[in-house]
Amino acid sequence: MAVNTDDQGLALRGYDPVAYFIDGAPVEGSAAFTATHEGATYRFASAANRDAFVADPDAYLPQYGGFCAFGTAMGYKVDADPAAWRIVDGELYLNLNQKVQRRWNTDVPGYIEMADGKWDAIRDVPADELR
Repeated sequence: MAVNTDDQGLALRGYDPVAYFIDGAPVEGSAAFTATHEGATYRFASAANRDAFVADPDAYLPQYGGFCAFGTAMGYKVDADPAAWRIVDGELYLNLNQKVQRRWNTDVPGYIEMADGKWDAIRDVPADELR
């Protein structure tokens, strides 16, 4: 699958993708405010955030399907921690954890370029087949 979800199809571990841009922080979403996009369910902290997402999902979706940006640069699909995030040029990037994010931060443009070059090839490959 091209989107990182749990066994129930929940993306971003239930965090609100719009909140990163609006609040500048990860915010847990509510089961009361959801939307489905590309087979994944997203939760939102408010109806306004849900409606903003539905109107323009591409503006809020994390890059690489919500998989770790550094892992994608290395050619893998690795889970991401919603607390290890960064917005670069209006795009949301997530990392496996804070330690991996520190490494990713050493060359963000370079790792983005590497990940962009690999994403199309691995996008539809199951994560366990890339290890």
